[in-house]
Amino acid sequence: MDFIKSFFYKNKTASFKKLLSNLLGFTPGNLALYKTAFTHRSVKESSDENNERLEYLGDAILGALVADYLFKRYPYKGEGYLTEMRSKMVNRQQLNDIAIRMGLKKLTQYNRIDGALNMSQIFGNTLESLVGAIYLDRGYVKTAKWVKEQILIPHMFVDDLENLEINHKNKLYGWANKGGKQLEFETIEERIEGGRRLFTVGAMVDGEKIAEGKAFNKKDASQIAAQVAVDILGLLNTETDSAVDEKS
Repeated sequence: MDFIKSFFYKNKTASFKKLLSNLLGFTPGNLALYKTAFTHRSVKESSDENNERLEYLGDAILGALVADYLFKRYPYKGEGYLTEMRSKMVNRQQLNDIAIRMGLKKLTQYNRIDGALNMSQIFGNTLESLVGAIYLDRGYVKTAKWVKEQILIPHMFVDDLENLEINHKNKLYGWANKGGKQLEFETIEERIEGGRRLFTVGAMVDGEKIAEGKAFNKKDASQIAAQVAVDILGLLNTETDSAVDEKS
């Protein structure tokens, strides 16, 4: 029995290493580090077994690399412009979409029975964790090269992002103020799902709910509600003040 378990474990490890090598474009050194990067807290609660610590590290490194890229690309732009562009490039939805396109969802270990997780933005967190793992495994210079070649160039189309409005909440507030309407974001429901608190937040205009969003924190839920409301009201192409996206 021990031999059979060992056999399947070795084959599973070899399969993961092959898939990871294809994804990274190089052979990983510390395989355990990458396994942690792809492990969500819904399957491993201990902080030394899930990817939350690596996410924290990768978030900081990715933010610094994007800031460096923008600083060099736009030598005459001010701090405000650079900050907003960085927010557009590393906001939750953007990173989640990139992670899925890269195939990270297939490698991420999470509670697949939890329907909310399947529709959530945890895969962008996995991408940040992966950046953290690469940094610890290969160092800053090689991480910078990998981020540029695998994320920035193929997935972050800066010219398009320049005209992208990402803070739907701010756009909605601008619309409400212009029309003399009262806009509020109200927590409609809070319940436990998969061992975590799931929030439902409604976008309320003059006391009437026009849209709602669900997420595992109120900030994300309110942004989703605002995005739905902006779409319903047809505000995507209207001229309202833009602001920096919220990122936690």
